[in-house]
Amino acid sequence: MKLQVQLVVCADDGREEQVQEIATFEKDCQRIEHLGLTLTEAKQLLATLQQHLVTPQAAAFVVAHAQCDDCGATLQVKGQHSRTFRTLCGTGTLMSPRLYHCRCQRRKTTTFRPLNLLLTEPTAPELLFMETKWASLVSSGLTAQALKDFLPVDATLNATTVQHHALAVAQRCEDELGEEQWAFIDGCQRDWERWPIPDGPITVGIDGGYVRDWAEKKRQFEVIVGKSILAFKREDAEDIPSSKCFGFVQTLDTKPKRRLFEVLQSQGHQLNQQLTFLSDGGDTVRDLQLYLNPQAEHLLDGFHVTMRLTVMQQTAKGLPQTIQDEDATYTLRDPVVDQLERLKWALWHGNVYKALHKMAALVMDLDVAVAVTGDGTARKLLKAMEEFHTYIERHRVFIPNYGERYRCGERISTGFVESTVNQVVSKRFCKKQQMQWTKRGAHLLLQTRVKTLNQELGAVFQRWYPDLQLKEEPLAA
Repeated sequence: MKLQVQLVVCADDGREEQVQEIATFEKDCQRIEHLGLTLTEAKQLLATLQQHLVTPQAAAFVVAHAQCDDCGATLQVKGQHSRTFRTLCGTGTLMSPRLYHCRCQRRKTTTFRPLNLLLTEPTAPELLFMETKWASLVSSGLTAQALKDFLPVDATLNATTVQHHALAVAQRCEDELGEEQWAFIDGCQRDWERWPIPDGPITVGIDGGYVRDWAEKKRQFEVIVGKSILAFKREDAEDIPSSKCFGFVQTLDTKPKRRLFEVLQSQGHQLNQQLTFLSDGGDTVRDLQLYLNPQAEHLLDGFHVTMRLTVMQQTAKGLPQTIQDEDATYTLRDPVVDQLERLKWALWHGNVYKALHKMAALVMDLDVAVAVTGDGTARKLLKAMEEFHTYIERHRVFIPNYGERYRCGERISTGFVESTVNQVVSKRFCKKQQMQWTKRGAHLLLQTRVKTLNQELGAVFQRWYPDLQLKEEPLAA
């Protein structure tokens, strides 16, 4: 069986102008593997068809710009040159003549290339989108290999090219980000009360992760990751996402508050809307949350509090049962374990005053135990208790009644952010990617990754290229 594929070029009025033979295939039909086109044949056909489509389009653009815009005279040709254009369906070579400017007007240059007005970039936007999207999900090397396996892209496409393109897209997004402000609260309470009732409360959880540093090989730097969750929304607000993630390198980013503000704005955030921040209480994270919403409440993550207490309870089980001084024998382990349990209860119910008194008593008991016995476990527990006392003292105003919030179905910990840290940072930067990162490279890649996970990357490209047709499918969990 012999098959011919032809391309018919028609004029604007529908009349056929040219018929071109694109490809010829001789196919057998005796076995299952004979049916249809092979991947190699399909890639070859697609690349040939793309070349035949792009060439007349570029030629038509050049012809349309070969006359003077002022007097209509035909411009003279100085020379013929070629230019390559990379697309998802193959790399085409296009003729790019250099023309003289008309002398009817004074120009800054004598000649110009009209094709440069059309090809503002050497790569088609759709190919750039696919490179950026998949480079944010998997390594640049795997992205280049996958594109070359399934599409007739240029054989010279490699990991370095994909990486440079992805970082360039991220930098362009960064350049579009608004200026940083110390506060994003505008107007007054009288104005806020006149606004319509907002959607449900927004909960923002913030945590951190670590990636290996390229500059200092044996060290790591911190990446701040967060997730914003809208509890519920109106039926007519289907285009508002219920959750979004964000991330940045906190020692490099100069606009962290603006970045979080834009995430909240994309979820329909209003200044009369309830906003809850959950974090581990770090100074950097705390500064990020301030002055974004007058209705915001800042809470200490219950998970971090419980985790520290659990570690101390396990350590207390290793204490000696009794201690003995010159006068008498005292029980140590059981009272300390009991007091830690009572301390946990006090913090769970938001009774910080009682918790601080219990910690002060525990510190005194452990200090005596260390002085009398010099026990290593007691010394370790004493140090942990002193640090925990300082931690609770510094964040006492951010400790709510966790039990009451839990019974009301409200969030009390950043457990939902732990999975976000794994999704945003660990899967791409740490686990299977045994490589080191510069702070700039990690920060820019984080921006394309969160836009991909939030299904925003397609909208960004469509804003840059209004006629680009893209359809972003939700990513599998």
